Amino acid sequence: MSPDTSPRGPSPWQPRDEPDLDRTVAYRVPRPPTGGEAHTVRMPSWTEPEEIGSVTLAAPPSAPGRARRARGWIVALVAAVLVGLVGGGGVWAASKLSGGGTQPQDVLPANALAYVRLDLDPAAGQKLALFGIARKFSATRDSFGGDDPRKALVTALQKDGPGLPDIDYARDVEPWLGDRVGLAVLPAADGGDPVGALAVQVKDEAAARTGIGKLGLGDGKGGLAFREGYALIAMSQRLADEYVTAAPLSGDPRFADDLKALGEQGVLSFWMDVEKVAEAGWAGASATLALPQLKGMRFAGALRFSGDYAELAGITRGGTPTKVRPEPVKIGELPVSTVAAASFSGLGDMLREQWPSIEQAAAVPGGEVLRQTLDGARAQYGLSLPDDLVTLLGRTFTLAVDEQDLDGPTPRVGAVLTTDTAKARDLVNRVQAHLNGMERSADFAIAEGDERFVIASTQDYASALDASGPLGESETFRLAVPDAGKATYAVYADLDRLEKLYLDSVPGQARPDVEKLRAIGLSGTHGEDGSAFTLRVVFN
Repeated sequence: MSPDTSPRGPSPWQPRDEPDLDRTVAYRVPRPPTGGEAHTVRMPSWTEPEEIGSVTLAAPPSAPGRARRARGWIVALVAAVLVGLVGGGGVWAASKLSGGGTQPQDVLPANALAYVRLDLDPAAGQKLALFGIARKFSATRDSFGGDDPRKALVTALQKDGPGLPDIDYARDVEPWLGDRVGLAVLPAADGGDPVGALAVQVKDEAAARTGIGKLGLGDGKGGLAFREGYALIAMSQRLADEYVTAAPLSGDPRFADDLKALGEQGVLSFWMDVEKVAEAGWAGASATLALPQLKGMRFAGALRFSGDYAELAGITRGGTPTKVRPEPVKIGELPVSTVAAASFSGLGDMLREQWPSIEQAAAVPGGEVLRQTLDGARAQYGLSLPDDLVTLLGRTFTLAVDEQDLDGPTPRVGAVLTTDTAKARDLVNRVQAHLNGMERSADFAIAEGDERFVIASTQDYASALDASGPLGESETFRLAVPDAGKATYAVYADLDRLEKLYLDSVPGQARPDVEKLRAIGLSGTHGEDGSAFTLRVVFN
């Protein structure tokens, strides 16, 4: 096998420090050209080897053992998204999922509010991993029992789509169905609710017209037109005819820049103009406090697969800039015995910056609950707001749970604050005195150093949290929380060590699938040009 040498550059989502952990994602399947005249491209099937450059890539044999059986449930998530996405929109959408062409954004209109793309022929490594996962997961094993992902998807949709059980895949679908599909949410011309448009890659327009008709389009149920190897399915024929002549979404500079920043688009990717979606979907949104913060904001994300984990990555661009510049969190310095942790940077400064808006929200009609909460905090605990909350949140705030005594009467739980230690000590003393006065136990253990304040359930754990630990050197942590040293927020859970809390309550038939989950992690960054996040599920 030869590694990818395309000019797109390395994928930013691949592990940097553990090149041996991802054994499949460094290979690509050649893509047909974008745009231009209609052309026919023969895409390789999933059973035949693929040519990459001058080298033939064949699917490797399945690895034995438990290590690769842990990813099947994520395919159920993909299937659920697809069924919910196209199945929930009515007959015109649910019964027409198919693929084939260049990229859906090259044919869908540029005024899209939101866009979702499914690629049934992604990069070679992801393709092999995805299909292998489906075969090992109990919920999708039957549907994904063959070698054609398009047939597998149609089989899965046949379980829920009205009239689809009568469709014969080999006769009615396979002759025209391609590999890619895109769904765009578009503004209605009359200012009403947004409408949907589906772009389906096709191999044969005549066969596609017949096959799509059998799937339910026609008889006044929608419109159909073709553009550059795609069937465009719309709510009416008038709209379909408009869409095939409109400027494409890929030509929008903001969209193009967002996808470039996102990197590898994986099996499933999506994009949203957050401001326009808010305006279109929320009655009276222009009068809310939230909408000004969303001005110009866009969101893009992708679902990706690797040998050891599934990953949902996303970015935001635009929006009202904040003056807060969070510093990296230090979640990797927790004890190696940590089983769960959450760490955030800049929350104190963000709270102070947004406090006028919070008070304004509490003062308007509908803000009664927020107002009562703030008044109760002042009265019951004697808090000075927002100053005491700013002190508590500090520059960084980390909450951690230890494996020792996890299921005992006094679990080891604690918080590490980077803050003004004198103010933090005074705050803890005031809260402790208040709780003691109410005949409640308030035995907080504390430890403190230079701008480092620790509150814990036991003194031993407070001392452990005050010292620098090696959690960041753990292989499980590194897989679940990539680039933890740069993250301005991170969440981590070691499911292998936490499962003793919940495994006994899991039904017997689901227990083997649950045991395959190794860890989950979320990490992200904030910057002047936007934010980025990575959510990973790691498998045994």
